[in-house]
Amino acid sequence: MLKKPLFNLLILPFSLVPCLGVAMLADSQANALPGQSTEEVTTWIQAHPTLRPGRGEQLFVQKSDTAAQRFTFLASVLAPGKVEFTKDRSKIRSERITMYDAVNGVTLERFQESLRVIYGLDVYQDFKRAQMLYEYPNQSAINAARFAKTPIREALQGELRVGDRYAYWVEVAQPKAGKAFTGQIIVFLKSDLDKLETELRNR
Repeated sequence: MLKKPLFNLLILPFSLVPCLGVAMLADSQANALPGQSTEEVTTWIQAHPTLRPGRGEQLFVQKSDTAAQRFTFLASVLAPGKVEFTKDRSKIRSERITMYDAVNGVTLERFQESLRVIYGLDVYQDFKRAQMLYEYPNQSAINAARFAKTPIREALQGELRVGDRYAYWVEVAQPKAGKAFTGQIIVFLKSDLDKLETELRNR
């Protein structure tokens, strides 16, 4: 039996992810998502058989077997993107999965699989069917980053999608050569979509 099912599952080669993920779906259905109360989401995280938070962890969960492989899950009352003040701190607005893997690397497809492992088929399929609103970088952004000598900005590759249920932002830092080692995917409320799209297009 895997000691840390979620983290170890997500660092396995892609050929093994689908079959292992299906076996865990029965215990990983989405019961807490953006739009629900902080109490509901906290309870869901605590009972989640694959997130398995440590002592003292509530809305933020960390997994790390080695310095070269790390995973985090964060449920937040804030919208993704630039931090803005919010009066309502009783409702979760976004849930973010981040990975750092210097061994196997990180890809957009790998984050897609993480949705299936954590939330089950409903959210996974919502993401698969989601409309692509914005994809970056485009050539003008690459040229601007090269002119400004900001290789990190040039390396960022991302997608902003909107599904029937939620909006999704996935991003990896892809170097010119070799594998991407870090990235994130965020599931968030569609009401926050315009804010994030504007920020991404203008940054």
